Amino acid sequence: MKIVSRILFVMLLFLAIAHTGWASQIADLPPGQPITLPEVDSLIGQIAQFMLVASVLIAVIMIVWSGITYMYAGSDATKVSEAQTRLKNATIGAAIVLGVGVIINTVAGIVTRGFFCRFQVLGICIIN
Repeated sequence: MKIVSRILFVMLLFLAIAHTGWASQIADLPPGQPITLPEVDSLIGQIAQFMLVASVLIAVIMIVWSGITYMYAGSDATKVSEAQTRLKNATIGAAIVLGVGVIINTVAGIVTRGFFCRFQVLGICIIN
């Protein structure tokens, strides 16, 4: 419990320093262009897309690996059971990842109002 309270104290101290403006004085950052909302949106979209692709790739690798393990298990009941468990877990993981992808794309479509567009031409909503 002491470790958790120390970690929370350090985090709150860091947030307090960052919020008061001391962070810019400590870091001695040069003035620059502010980050705009479209840039943040693009960055979040790229990170989400990368995570989804990487997760689906890992899920496919796990499914293939469990299939190969199942084929080479032969009559060993322990290896067969491990391969079946791995296949079940990989399938559940893939379903969760694809479900999260659907949720992210739906929320992004609602936020950008592209979800309610019935007909688009070159990314421009023609009929709402």
